Amino acid sequence: MTEKSLEEEIKQKAQESRKLARYMSSTQDLVEEQIRKAREKGAFDQLEGEGKPLNLEESSCVPAEMHMAFKILKDNGFAPYWIELGKEIDQDIKTLWDQVDKFQRYCNIFWVEKPAVIARRRFQKKKELFYYERKLDFERINKKIINYNLHCPTFRVGRAGLEIEEEMLKMIMMVEQAIEDSVHS
Repeated sequence: MTEKSLEEEIKQKAQESRKLARYMSSTQDLVEEQIRKAREKGAFDQLEGEGKPLNLEESSCVPAEMHMAFKILKDNGFAPYWIELGKEIDQDIKTLWDQVDKFQRYCNIFWVEKPAVIARRRFQKKKELFYYERKLDFERINKKIINYNLHCPTFRVGRAGLEIEEEMLKMIMMVEQAIEDSVHS
């Protein structure tokens, strides 16, 4: 695939994603507006259990026969494997997006000065390597999500896998936008 066709494909996908983002934003605004109206009408007043503390001791997602085992683990400072794995997945996702943010800042710094052709080539290789490494990270996280889903006690607490192509496109758009903003500033 040539660099021009890759660039055109990225621009086309970016345009499609912008349309989806506008749609999703309007849908979220609609839902928030409906919740606000329901709250004003008092639809959430006098619900069962209102004003009472939540019972966080027993989780409805844990089968009844496992409550005692989980209580013993919790009392001794341990958590079931799937809960620890869920925390690890969350941290991995946060770390990945922190790396994207850091690379965006690097792009901003790099393009402040008008770099020489050789520096631009090195930057392009570094960017391609960054994209490749993040794709591997997304794949690794997806494998952890599958493992998590195999170990969690019920499908209701399962996690949806990452749509790697969509996540990559989102990441690439963010980085390319940072580059474009830096070049034109």
